[in-house]
Amino acid sequence: MSADSRPEAARTFRATSGPVSLLLCSLLAAFLLGDAVVRAGWGQMLLLAPWVLLGLWVVYEIAFVSSVRVDDEGAVVQNMLRRTSFGWNRVRDIDLRWQLVFSLDDGTDVTCYGGPARARPARRSTGDDGEAKAPSGLRELTEIRDRWQAAVGTVDAPIRRGWDTPALLALAGIVLWAVVAIVIAAN
Repeated sequence: MSADSRPEAARTFRATSGPVSLLLCSLLAAFLLGDAVVRAGWGQMLLLAPWVLLGLWVVYEIAFVSSVRVDDEGAVVQNMLRRTSFGWNRVRDIDLRWQLVFSLDDGTDVTCYGGPARARPARRSTGDDGEAKAPSGLRELTEIRDRWQAAVGTVDAPIRRGWDTPALLALAGIVLWAVVAIVIAAN
C-alpha cells in the first residue's frame, strides 16, 4: 500500500453486486444460526454452524473477494483464491474485453474477475436531449490507463503470483470444524 494518505493514492475496483451479495448472505446466515439457537440450543447450533459458514465462505470467494487494487506503483489483481501483483513497468497493455485484462511483459494476460467490466450502454429516455454518458467500465478503464501512463519511471516491481492464505486458512478452519461436528453427531 502506498504511504500517501490521499484518497486517490490507491483505489480498489470491485463488482458492485459483491458487497450486496455478501451482506444479504451474512444476514441470512445470522438468521439461520439464531433460529438454530432458539429452536435447538447452542450445542446444536455449533454442530450446524460450519455448514452455514462454508456456504458464506463460498459466497465471499465467488462474489466479494475478486477485485483490482491500483496505486501509483502498480496493481494487485485478486481472482478468488489467486493473487497477482505487478508494477506498472511490467504492463504492456490494458484492455477491456468482457473484463479488464492486463497484458504483462512476460507474455501472460491477467483477466480481472472483480474489476471493471464491459456493460451494455445505458438506455436513454425518449425525452433525453443530453449527451450520452460513458459506461462506468470505460470510465474506470480510463482511470486505470491514466495511472499506468503517469507511472513512467516508477520503481520496477516484479510480477508476484500467490494464493490468498488467510482465505485458505479460514477454509481449513471451517472444514476442521465440520469434521469435528460430524464426529460429535455420529456418537
